[in-house]
Amino acid sequence: MLARLNAVVRAIRIGVARRLRRPAQGELLYAEGVLARLVQARRAIGVAALVGAAGWVLFTHPPIGTAGPGEIGVRTNLLTGGVTLWRDGSILVVPGLHRVQLLPVRDRVYKPSQMASASGPAPVQSVEGLSVGVDMAVRYALDPARLAATARNLPADLDTDIVEPAVQNVAYKVFARYTVREIFSTKRVEIQQAIESELRQRLAADGVLLRGVLVGKVDLPADYKRGMESLLAEELATQKMDYTLQLKDKQVKETELEAAADKVRREVRAEAAAREQVIAARAQEEAMKHVLPFKQRQVEQRRLEAEAEKESRLKLAEGNAQARRIEAAGEADARRKLAEAEAFRMEKVGQASADQMAREGTLLSRHPLLIQKTLADKLSDKVQVIIAPAGTGGDFVAANLLGGGAGARAAAARPRRGED
Repeated sequence: MLARLNAVVRAIRIGVARRLRRPAQGELLYAEGVLARLVQARRAIGVAALVGAAGWVLFTHPPIGTAGPGEIGVRTNLLTGGVTLWRDGSILVVPGLHRVQLLPVRDRVYKPSQMASASGPAPVQSVEGLSVGVDMAVRYALDPARLAATARNLPADLDTDIVEPAVQNVAYKVFARYTVREIFSTKRVEIQQAIESELRQRLAADGVLLRGVLVGKVDLPADYKRGMESLLAEELATQKMDYTLQLKDKQVKETELEAAADKVRREVRAEAAAREQVIAARAQEEAMKHVLPFKQRQVEQRRLEAEAEKESRLKLAEGNAQARRIEAAGEADARRKLAEAEAFRMEKVGQASADQMAREGTLLSRHPLLIQKTLADKLSDKVQVIIAPAGTGGDFVAANLLGGGAGARAAAARPRRGED
C-alpha cells in the first residue's frame, strides 16, 4: 500500500513539475494542497504500520516467560551474559535481549533397551566374552544448583546426548570385570554399586544428579542358562545337605545337653528330697517331744470324760426311770378317770335311751302310722309318703289305695258268683 502511495505521490510531483513549466496561479496552489495531504496520509499509514508490526511481534513473542510446576526457567541476557533462574511463576523477557529456557527438574528414568536381551543389538560382555542381557533402569534429574552454569551447554535431548553414552560407557566397562556366574547370582549388588558410583561422577560433570541405578533381570544365552540352572540346582542341593547335616549335628548336641540337664535336674531333685526327709525327721523328732506329753494329757482327758459321761448316763437313767414311773402313775390315774367317765357316760346314755324309747313307745301306741312313715323315710329320700288308714285284714298299708284291699276282692268276687 505504501508503494502505491509513493507511486501516486511521484505521479503528482511529475504533473506539478509539468504544470510549473506553464505556471498558473490557481493550479499551483491546488497542487501544493494535494501534495501536503498526501504526505500527511503517508506518515499516518507508516505510523499505523509500525504500531501493527509491533503488536504482531508482541502477540507472537510475548515478553513474559512462565515456569510451570516441576520446571526451572533460565533467562540469559544476550548482551551481558548474565543468567537468572526462577520457579513456578513469570518473568519479563525482552525479545532480542533475553533468551529463555524451561528445563524440567523432576526425576527421569532412562532404560537402555539395547542391553535388555542377550540376543539384542548391544548386550554387555562378561569377562569370558559371552553376551549377557541386563534389564537396567537409571533414575536421574538435573542439578538445580548448577543450572546457571550448565544451562547454555545442555542439549535438547538429555537421554540421547548425555545419559545414554555415559550409561553405555560405564555399564560395558563394569560388566566386563565379572564372570557370567557372578553377574547372574553372587555379585549383582556389587555390580550395581560400582555402576552407580562411576556413573554418578560422570553425570555430575554435566550437571545431572544420579538418584539411583537398578539392575533387574539378567538374560543369559540359552545354552549357558541351562548349564547355569543345573549347576545352581546342584549347589543348592549341596548347601541344603550341608544345612541338614549342621541341623542334625545341632540336634544331637541339643539332645546331649538336654540329657545332661535332665541328669543334673534329677540329682538336684534327689538331693532336695533327701534334705527334705532329713529335715522332716528332725522336725518329727522335735515334735514328738511335745506330742507325747500332749498325748498323755489327751488320754487322761478322755478317761475323765468317760467317767463324767458314765456318771451323766447314770443320772440320766435314774431320771428317766423316775420320769417313767411318774408317767405310768399319771397314765393309770388318767385311764381310771377315763373309765369312770365312760361308765358315767354309758349310764347316762342308757338312761336317756330308755327314756326316749319309753316316750317313743307311748307315741307309737298312740300313733301306729309313724312306724310306716319312719320306714319310708329311711328307705329313700325321694319316696313320697302318704299317710293312709291301716288295712283291716292285715294287708299292706297302701292296699286300699292300690285297689287290693278286702272290699276290692269282695267286689271282684260278686260277678264271679253270678256267672257261676
